[in-house]
Amino acid sequence: MNLANRITLLRVLLIPIFMIVLFGDLPNNRYIATFIFIVASATDGLDGYIARSRNQITTFGKFIDPLADKLLISAALISLVELGKLPSWIVILIIGREFTITGFRIIAATANITIAASPLGKIKTVTQIIAILLLLLDNYPFRLVDIPMDIIMVYISLIFTIVSGIDYIYRNREVLQIDDR
Repeated sequence: MNLANRITLLRVLLIPIFMIVLFGDLPNNRYIATFIFIVASATDGLDGYIARSRNQITTFGKFIDPLADKLLISAALISLVELGKLPSWIVILIIGREFTITGFRIIAATANITIAASPLGKIKTVTQIIAILLLLLDNYPFRLVDIPMDIIMVYISLIFTIVSGIDYIYRNREVLQIDDR
């Protein structure tokens, strides 16, 4: 197993640690959990960079990397619902989009079509991570100036989630017509 895939697996292993710390009865648990989430999120860019720079892109990596991303974001979002920081309807829309796009990719893969991530999808991920971080930190540092940046980022990430999902399906709509050929 190459280094990039090990880093991706580290991200997966950090998910339950993040949740245990977040819901645990530890001093400063929210800050420790936030740090774990930051480390896990940072591994996403790192593993991809290493895989590309060393020409070590593998089938396993293509499978586990997006799965690890979805698991991390979903775990954090569901945890924020449990903590009363985020309405469940937003999380349902975000996770629903992820299931839809994953299904879409599976259909494409059965026809040996590889669909690359789009710039909108990358923006979606970054905005989701920022929103999650702000919610975990109770809107710090913006609460000092009374700007609800956490809520603003939640809605920005929701917009990018929906728009990137529509764009993804529209740009690759021929995948839905594979059986019709």
